Amino acid sequence: MSGQRAGGTGPVTSSELLSVVAARELACRRTVFAGIGLPTLAAELARLTVAPGIEVVYESGVCGAHPSQLPETIADAVLITGAEAVVSMPTLFGSVLQGGHIDVGFLGAAQIDRWGNLNTSVIGEWERPSVRLPGSGGAVEVMANAREVFVVMRRHTPRSFADVLDFCTTPGPDRALADGIRPLGVGVTRVITELGVLARDGVGDELRLVAVHPGVTVEQVRAATGWKLKATDRVTTTDPPAPAELRLLRDDVDPNRVYLR
Repeated sequence: MSGQRAGGTGPVTSSELLSVVAARELACRRTVFAGIGLPTLAAELARLTVAPGIEVVYESGVCGAHPSQLPETIADAVLITGAEAVVSMPTLFGSVLQGGHIDVGFLGAAQIDRWGNLNTSVIGEWERPSVRLPGSGGAVEVMANAREVFVVMRRHTPRSFADVLDFCTTPGPDRALADGIRPLGVGVTRVITELGVLARDGVGDELRLVAVHPGVTVEQVRAATGWKLKATDRVTTTDPPAPAELRLLRDDVDPNRVYLR
């Protein structure tokens, strides 16, 4: 069904909305550490729109990727052809990330709290979780060393936006500083969800609602959040995806519907 949504026509899906909004947030950014999925869609759309000079780095060690088509995994061979460089894991994490060369790190999570700490380990009690998740991967290093972090969340519920995380897999700078660790970056600055956009300035600041998507109210977002969510004095409404953005996303970025659903 999704394969029939040609060009800029047809209903906008959640994946398309999240990708477009995330891509717009990449304006004026230079280097992005992107994971597979929605971050890849956002980075490629940004390259075609608001950030033509953007360089994308993948956890497999590919830097400055120029894939001929969307990669299906971080080890997909299409990432290597035309890339600026392919480096080892020690170089990627020890020099590229810890060297402070990443402007934005894209992360996902099962849970996030008001300070931008993330859980990707378990839902429920550690000893007997209801869901066991893959864990950190490189998220701890991305959180600590990217200048800022964007999080894309497909679901906005009180369970996923939790007052207290079931487990803290990836601590933000506030928690790290409390434990005597000084990260390079400011942690999570943007969270893009199916309902709107949350933002924070950095250490000591909690996530606030700054924008809602068309048709969504501030009260709806607060009801879907597990803590008492603050909002800016003037919450804006995001512009819906423009026909030109949808055409690029559907026809150029992901014509085979690898990630668009």
